[in-house]
Amino acid sequence: MPETSSIPLYSRDYFLACTVGGVLACGYVQPGLYKGVFDGWKTIVKAEGFRGVFTGIGPTAIGYSLQGAGKYGFYEVFKYKYSNLVGDEIAHKHRTFVYLAASASAELIADVLLCPMEALKVRMQTSIPPFAKTTGEGFKKIMATEGINGFYKGLVPLWCRQVPYTMVKFASFEKTVEMLYKTFLTKPKHEYNKTQQLGVSFAGGYIAGVFCAIVSHPADVLVSKLNNLDKAEPGKHQTTAMDVVKKLGFRGLWTGLGPRIIMIGTLTGLQWLFYDTFKVAVGLPTSGSADPTPEDKVIKA
Repeated sequence: MPETSSIPLYSRDYFLACTVGGVLACGYVQPGLYKGVFDGWKTIVKAEGFRGVFTGIGPTAIGYSLQGAGKYGFYEVFKYKYSNLVGDEIAHKHRTFVYLAASASAELIADVLLCPMEALKVRMQTSIPPFAKTTGEGFKKIMATEGINGFYKGLVPLWCRQVPYTMVKFASFEKTVEMLYKTFLTKPKHEYNKTQQLGVSFAGGYIAGVFCAIVSHPADVLVSKLNNLDKAEPGKHQTTAMDVVKKLGFRGLWTGLGPRIIMIGTLTGLQWLFYDTFKVAVGLPTSGSADPTPEDKVIKA
């Protein structure tokens, strides 16, 4: 049976709750950007001991928390705004385009919040010895040597990676959850209890994560390489994204895809699970599925 929420849907408190849920979903430590997860750990432990495995936790937690707030919070805002802009009937008929537009718009904002911490994290995690021991030390070093541009030189490649990634993440999640309820499950969504609905959220998130890993992998490799480049000396050529692409070649851009599919699938599934668990905890419905109830007062998805 549907539950009545104390938070009106699409109110300011609703969008705030979704923003907080995004922080909780994305604000945990992400693996480093080495050729593979285990390869990275092996390299770090050999050079610095087990303490080195946790290098970059500060900027990672801060950066992904900020990105999660922007990603999930603004996704809900833009999905609501765009649906109202075109009308409920058109929004329902062309809902995939609404998902794509809303997620792309949200990610543009989220990446502006993430980029400074992403630049610092990559330098700390891919430099041996570490670029800096603390977030504050690293922030000061980049600001002193490169200024604010040092934090945003990877913004455009980050957009190239994250915008398609997030479009796939949200649209494929929404469509996968809808498909699971319509094809593989025997009852409408609102007839399942919240625990069962959360299980569907995890499954939908995992499947979405597989697609995300494939779409974003080349740009992810490129961003990690760009953020770890030294600043060119005066009068010398600064290596560009195109220079890096030519050096890596087509095969180099796909290095490490297999482990990343497993990793991103699991992480994306957990993100949707954490996000929807928080929503359920505050009395809101879980995400996804074109099976709204009148009590939920949701736009058809």
